[in-house]
Amino acid sequence: MTLGAALVAAACSMSAPDADTSLESGTGVNAGATVKPQASSAKTEPAGPLFREVTIPAGTSLPLRLTTAVASDTGRVEDSISAELINPVTIDGREVLPAGAKVTGVVATADGAGRVRGRAQVALLFTSVSAGGQRYDINTELFSRQASATKGEDATKIGIGAGAGAAIGAIVGGKKGAAEGAAVGGGAGTGVVLATKGDEVRLAAGADVTTRLTAPLTVRLRVTK
Repeated sequence: MTLGAALVAAACSMSAPDADTSLESGTGVNAGATVKPQASSAKTEPAGPLFREVTIPAGTSLPLRLTTAVASDTGRVEDSISAELINPVTIDGREVLPAGAKVTGVVATADGAGRVRGRAQVALLFTSVSAGGQRYDINTELFSRQASATKGEDATKIGIGAGAGAAIGAIVGGKKGAAEGAAVGGGAGTGVVLATKGDEVRLAAGADVTTRLTAPLTVRLRVTK
């Protein structure tokens, strides 16, 4: 009995290290296996577009083509107007405002033609430009247009009146009648001028106008690779 018990105890003591060795090597895992790290659940957001700022200096000319019509006798101060850039604006060989960029503004002056004194005039003020999906406020010179003077035409009208009066006076009463007729005819001619208004200023859609920046304009340009 004593010998049997000793043999059993020896067997147990030999199997325990084997079990420990199995645990140390990792149960169910090959000793040489490589453990892969888990993929991160966080997603990397793509970088947004890059922009840089470019300044257009004061004094830069803006050649425009009107897309709305304006007239001295029908326009009203603060009426909205619109135009488009005829040529692109470039800085150091780079286009900063494209041809066709929309420009908006208001009517600053609209004076219809007066009688004898006061020629018709229109003045426009452009206040914003849109390009690259963005709108920018701008400061510009007034664009103005005034009707031509009609003094030469008025003098001709007065002369015609005097000549017609002299002819009628000569037929009626000789030289004295001609002098009186000229005075009457001249007065009649002056009356025609007093009753006639001068020309109006009319700028149709499609008319070309030009203004200039009176302050620098900074625009944002998308950086392309």
